[in-house]
Amino acid sequence: MSLTLRVLAPDQSVFDGTAEEVILPSTTGQVGILPGHVTMLAALDTGVMRLRSGGAWSTIALMGGFAEVEADEVTVLVNAAELGSSINAASAEAAFEAAQSAAAAFEGKPASPDKLKAQQALAASRARFQASKAV
Repeated sequence: MSLTLRVLAPDQSVFDGTAEEVILPSTTGQVGILPGHVTMLAALDTGVMRLRSGGAWSTIALMGGFAEVEADEVTVLVNAAELGSSINAASAEAAFEAAQSAAAAFEGKPASPDKLKAQQALAASRARFQASKAV
């Protein structure tokens, strides 16, 4: 048995196929989906989605959104997404390090729009870097 999986961003269909298992980065922690999973709607955090298809694991960096599971169909609607296999690991690592430095500059400072942007950039660059390195 397998799941039908669709990962859709506003500008593209990132993945449309089948998977034996999906692990989603929900806002309350990771959620594993197998065939026969109960109907569910989950808010997704910025992070790495893992999927097992044909016995091999692959990754997709997600930038927040929602996932719906119903009758062995998983639909993931996200703000942006990128296949881990298409991410250049060296540039993703450099972007992650730069985002860490930018976010560190706001340590101990009160909340501000710039601090929030730095934290969001850090989360997105971390997801891209992790997706590029995952096996």
